[in-house]
Amino acid sequence: MSLKVGIVGLPNVGKSTLFKALTRKAVDISNYPFCTIEPNVGIVEVPDLRLAKLAALSKSKKIVPAVIEFVDIAGLVKGASEGEGLGNKFLSHIREVDAIVEVVRVFPNEKIIHVHNTIDPLHDQEIVETELILADLDTVTKVQARLEKEARGQNKEALAKLPVLKNIEQALALGKLASQAVLTHDETTKVLIRELTLLTMKPILYVYNVADVSKPLSPELEKRPHVKLDVKIEEELIEMSAEEMKEMELTSHLGDLIVQAYALLGLMTYFTTGEDETRAWTIRRGSTAPQAGAAIHGDFEEKFIRAEVIHFTKLLEAGSWSAARDKGSLRLEGKEYIVEDGDVIVFKI
Repeated sequence: MSLKVGIVGLPNVGKSTLFKALTRKAVDISNYPFCTIEPNVGIVEVPDLRLAKLAALSKSKKIVPAVIEFVDIAGLVKGASEGEGLGNKFLSHIREVDAIVEVVRVFPNEKIIHVHNTIDPLHDQEIVETELILADLDTVTKVQARLEKEARGQNKEALAKLPVLKNIEQALALGKLASQAVLTHDETTKVLIRELTLLTMKPILYVYNVADVSKPLSPELEKRPHVKLDVKIEEELIEMSAEEMKEMELTSHLGDLIVQAYALLGLMTYFTTGEDETRAWTIRRGSTAPQAGAAIHGDFEEKFIRAEVIHFTKLLEAGSWSAARDKGSLRLEGKEYIVEDGDVIVFKI
């Protein structure tokens, strides 16, 4: 399963530096707006201490972690929804990702240009989100005009979608994100949301780029889902060994961001383990056992019979797969079983 997290924000807030720290890829990091034009893309491993423990238990030759894809998108400026800066190109790149990490500058530094010449995190967030809302309003207006025309011809699908669309439009007109609109979870709503691909329907995680991660933020910033990072320090840490970091009492907080971004996408992990490898498999929360099997191969879903399941904690307690079976800790689950994060599974097909 390949899902993308887009890194967005105003110019010069640390987006490309964060991307470099996350992916260890060399990217253009310059002290001027729009040094990133085409998105940089990188695959990032999801840190998971459970993998090493399971691999030790199984004496695995290889460990394969879960991964997510990060996309470094060009800086947005006020007026982007009307074509300012990279405008429509920027917005189209956001449309292609599944979730948004919005980098917000909190640190002061006179040597690094701020596009508005002042450090005001709340104002910066407002600019970014206003542009996304305006772009979504434009999308909704165009779709509404089409649906109203079809509804006049008594098109049942259009008649069902229009009330949902108007709810979304009202939220956007009030300056709210589309994700804050009060909507039902029926099939018509789900289909319309998929068709609209609204920017503000995507989940958002804020990365506050700070000079001191131990310093509290303002209550207004704290209440939003966020991670605090000193992005410049994180970039420097990728050049250091674990021993050097320990000696200097330095800790990276990138793992917090990666894990939260993974959860933001609605993802979770189950495991397979054996002598050849211990592997983390990525699935959506709420997946059934056959759907989870499809992460390995389509046949595992189509030809599913049952699954042998044990939570990783119980497997570690037992000490081995055979000991877990002898203790009766293994469960046989059928097609309706909803996989839990941390399950270790053997599929029978």
